[in-house]
Amino acid sequence: MKLATRIEQVTPSMTLAIDTKAKAMKREGIDVISFSVGEPDFNTPAHIRAAAAAALEQGKTRYGPAAGEPKLREVIAQKLQKDNNLCYAAENIVVTNGGKHSLFNIMLVLIEPGDEVIIPAPYWVSYPEMVKLAGGVPVIVSTSLDQQFKMTPEQLRQAITPKTKLLVLNSPSNPTGMVYTPDEIRALAQVVIDHDLWVISDEIYEKLLYDGAEHLSIGAVSPEAFEHTIISSGFAKTYAMTGWRVGFLAAPVPIAKAAITLQSHSTSNVCTFAQYGAMAAYEGSQDCVQEMLQAFTERRQVILDAVNAIPGFVCPKPNGAFYVFVNISKTGLSSLEFCSTLLDAYHVAAVPGVAFGADDCIRLSYATDLNSIHTGMERIQKYVQTLV
Repeated sequence: MKLATRIEQVTPSMTLAIDTKAKAMKREGIDVISFSVGEPDFNTPAHIRAAAAAALEQGKTRYGPAAGEPKLREVIAQKLQKDNNLCYAAENIVVTNGGKHSLFNIMLVLIEPGDEVIIPAPYWVSYPEMVKLAGGVPVIVSTSLDQQFKMTPEQLRQAITPKTKLLVLNSPSNPTGMVYTPDEIRALAQVVIDHDLWVISDEIYEKLLYDGAEHLSIGAVSPEAFEHTIISSGFAKTYAMTGWRVGFLAAPVPIAKAAITLQSHSTSNVCTFAQYGAMAAYEGSQDCVQEMLQAFTERRQVILDAVNAIPGFVCPKPNGAFYVFVNISKTGLSSLEFCSTLLDAYHVAAVPGVAFGADDCIRLSYATDLNSIHTGMERIQKYVQTLV
């Protein structure tokens, strides 16, 4: 059977593959510690679950508008105005099946064959693959540990060609946890404006910040920057709603309308009653966010201490999200070799950095309980002692 060329160009998600293998090992009775998937281990807050349950009881189970429930679109626009200083209205918002779907919609409505899309590395695994599926060309800009894995304005300028259409910016970052400072965001925004580029700002980790780090949306830098910006976000990470599959994009009206048209022929509306839970997430108390953030703050310190105690490991201190990105080059192994043995022999799941465009690193997610972090890091230390 001959499959379409587009799918043959796409690399399966290594993150999901490792998580699937780890779960299969657990089903076999193996005690696996997983640092692989970026999924909070908390239950979705009670008031969000209650809102969805009430919507079910009220019969909110039928088809809805492809763009999303009108009230939810208004609630999202109000949140972006209040929290992010982004002047969107409901007509700019499209509710999608998770944050990943919002990115895919944007890529498909903007990219034409041959268009170049600049992606700083390390990058989230799906960015380049989405660009390929849309017929575009991913242009990877490598960053280093010395620059805290953040792309500089000069690197951005040098990567731009007449074919450049789009920049993908993710802050706080998956996989590194790095956060661009407001001044760094302003400098990148100026390059975007000067070269008349679109920028997708993936802000799904915006509320997960540490040590006084500040999140500035690139669209809030200036009216000119706002005109070049498309926001991608969702509810999964901040509110422990990964399985709910509710995300959104915010864009100029022509792009929003194009995404609605695309969605009307692909997925149609997002699960109706789940959208009522999303409304409660933004309209209700935010105490739950602070409680989860407090737990993540403690876990971050514990895993950093453990990483720094391992000879040969080097890891910058992340200011956002719930990942540490550890340089393992002194082990002499590739990231895939390291992670394969780690899972098979020591029963710890981590994601090879090669999946993120950095083969000398591995990603560890601390979106898990403290006991698992202690146990998993002890196993990693035993493994590394055999190598270094």
